[in-house]
Amino acid sequence: MRALVAGEIGEPKDVLRLESRPVPTPAAGQALIRVKATPIHASDLHVLRGRYGFTPEFPTVGGHMECVGRIEALGPDTGGLKTGERVVAVAVPAVPGPPVTGTWQEYLVAETHRLLPVPDRLSDSSACQLAVNPLTALLLVTRELGVRPGEWLLQTAAGSTVGRLVIQLARHLGIRTVNVVRRRDAVEETEALGGDEVICTEDEDLAQRVAEIAGPAGVRKAIDCVAGHVGAQVSQALAPGGETVVYGALSTHRQTDPAALTIPLQVRSLIYGTRAVRGFWLNRWFGTVSPAEALRALSEVRSLVADEVLTIPPGRPFPLERFPEAIAFAEAPAHGAKPLFVFDDGRDAAGA
Repeated sequence: MRALVAGEIGEPKDVLRLESRPVPTPAAGQALIRVKATPIHASDLHVLRGRYGFTPEFPTVGGHMECVGRIEALGPDTGGLKTGERVVAVAVPAVPGPPVTGTWQEYLVAETHRLLPVPDRLSDSSACQLAVNPLTALLLVTRELGVRPGEWLLQTAAGSTVGRLVIQLARHLGIRTVNVVRRRDAVEETEALGGDEVICTEDEDLAQRVAEIAGPAGVRKAIDCVAGHVGAQVSQALAPGGETVVYGALSTHRQTDPAALTIPLQVRSLIYGTRAVRGFWLNRWFGTVSPAEALRALSEVRSLVADEVLTIPPGRPFPLERFPEAIAFAEAPAHGAKPLFVFDDGRDAAGA
């Protein structure tokens, strides 16, 4: 089989090589998956650079997040699933937890408790993106912050993939959103997606606009994917007792200066405003919940996507041998569609 392998830590374009490897054999409790489509996430590239929250043992097959495929074979005495079944394989390594096989290859072996059956009506493009961004949006809103119908939720990076999914989920749950964007031309687009209020940091004061929107009661819950100065402003804009959950740091991408890798919080705001800031990382969530609980959350996401409550934009398919082009596309500013490695003819992955 073909596999995209990084021999060492470094820039993906420099360290990735297309290799031929033996098709693996599943053991008890495992399944062999013939991969149909697998995305290229920014975090996948950061793993290869050694700039993520875990470092695999090198050489490593790339793609430490998710894929969709069909079960080719089951290990000895392995039940609950059947050969030919279409599944999403969740390849997000639990922290703490054992290593997980990368998805950028034609076949992979996965533990059966990491497999979620998916209906054929979901395109490969949608199915191969179920387990990271939609799950993150669901967990942030319903588990981490427990936002209730009628409450305000403040979020940064509203135009990101997770930000768009949060808007859709909030509309479904009756939650009102205040959405922060960087550019004035993103305001109308965010409103069209269903965002209740939009703040543009290019020409608006974040704290002042939050106060105008929410009134005396203020906003008590926020999710932040930017960090840096904007993350600090979000925390300070919350009502006393408010809480910010940070799940990303877009402002720090490609940064090496330690001062850039911070959220400059005001101590007075934390003490006298009793505001809290904490992090969320999907890998650590997988490391703290049971396999049954993880599958329940994934099943909820599957239903939301299948019922079109959450819409995952079609990805852009690339065959594995065109990986330099796919990596460059993933790195391009405002590239839009998520790049996907696809196998066979790629028609399902393109949403045909």
